[in-house]
Amino acid sequence: MVDNTYEKKCSRCQSTNLVNDYEAGEEICANCGLVLSDDHIDTGPEWRAFTISEKDSRSRTGLGTSYTLYDKGLSTVFTGFRDASGKKLDNKTIMKMDRLRRYDNRSKFDETWRRNLSIAMAELDRMSASLHLPKNIKEQSALIYRKALKQDLIRGRSIDAFVAASIYAACRKAGIPRPLKEITAASTREHSEVARTYRLLIREMKIKMPIDDPLKFIPRIASKLRLKGETEIRAIEILRRAKRLQGLSGKDPRGIAAAALYKACIEKNEKRIQKAVAEAAGTTEVTLRNRLRGLETLFSQAPIIADD
Repeated sequence: MVDNTYEKKCSRCQSTNLVNDYEAGEEICANCGLVLSDDHIDTGPEWRAFTISEKDSRSRTGLGTSYTLYDKGLSTVFTGFRDASGKKLDNKTIMKMDRLRRYDNRSKFDETWRRNLSIAMAELDRMSASLHLPKNIKEQSALIYRKALKQDLIRGRSIDAFVAASIYAACRKAGIPRPLKEITAASTREHSEVARTYRLLIREMKIKMPIDDPLKFIPRIASKLRLKGETEIRAIEILRRAKRLQGLSGKDPRGIAAAALYKACIEKNEKRIQKAVAEAAGTTEVTLRNRLRGLETLFSQAPIIADD
């Protein structure tokens, strides 16, 4: 089986057209033919399925590698009281296996970073379940945390705060509209501490975050306010017009989205008070009024700007 990937570059010709040959266990450059690696491991399933029901009924022999597990799912496990042929072990062998299991468990947590990851990944599991995060965001959060641990940023600081900051960074990086207040509400640490940790994280690791688009927040806020579809569409039209007039730069995206929705509610005769809209957007009434005033000023000056 041959699979094309574009994650690496060839060391000879710098080509990204690489081929993984799982039958030969080699990674080859399709441009110059250089064998980059000859110990490639196929991480896919060890069985084949030809129908959907057959695929659902089968499973892997293990969990597979994952950054969300402190040992990436590759640790040794001593379990059972029978040998490979199914025969029951004698008492002497069972006692020996118990000792090996005990020594193995102790050796896993001898190093500080292993104990740190064990605590952090348990907290990541809890917060991911509470926030209903998808699997890819959970994996990305674990990867960011591992990089921070490798750079020794967590020494003397809170593990839970770094887990929450890693989740927020992963959401921002993937473009998922999750406000920091929602993440800190699920964390055991204070909002100010998580915010401070997040700033430290992106500064020390030099992570460049994409700028949030206010359009992403419209469906979430409209759903909380139970607005009609036409009101939501009108709010999107308002934001797109403001974007064409370059009136969105430097503003809080949630405040702009809340102002556009409130303006759309007025135009569509859907009565919603400013306090309810601000709470649904996770912002303040003052910010909502300022952003609304800015939109009205922008649209009133639009003909003058167009004439110039």
